[in-house]
Amino acid sequence: QVQLVESGGGSVQPGGSLRLSCVASGYTYSSNCMAWFRQAPGKEREGVATIYRHGGRTWYSDSVKGRFTISQDNAKDTVYLDLSSAKSEDTAMYYCAGATMGDALCTTGGGERADLFRWWGQGTQVNVSS
Repeated sequence: QVQLVESGGGSVQPGGSLRLSCVASGYTYSSNCMAWFRQAPGKEREGVATIYRHGGRTWYSDSVKGRFTISQDNAKDTVYLDLSSAKSEDTAMYYCAGATMGDALCTTGGGERADLFRWWGQGTQVNVSS
């Protein structure tokens, strides 16, 4: 069993930056692939980024590549998502998720398969507006 709790959401101006955090507890070793998803009202849920526990290989969606950075501090069982150059279309509820998944799947499009992620946080809202 793994519990995930997100924090750090809030309002940010276009072009600004924000850091989201996801703290994992429980049998955290079971979750070797961590991801961030987001969903806006009336929109489809989309994968944003993934990171593999061992080695830190990452994947990003095309919409955020070059602007967002996913990172981890395994000693703290924490995964981060750094949003930079924020755009209005980044406004969404952001969810942290974890899965038992191999490196290949995790870092080559695993973030596009929400159904493969077993553990989910409650979400943290990000609003990008001027």
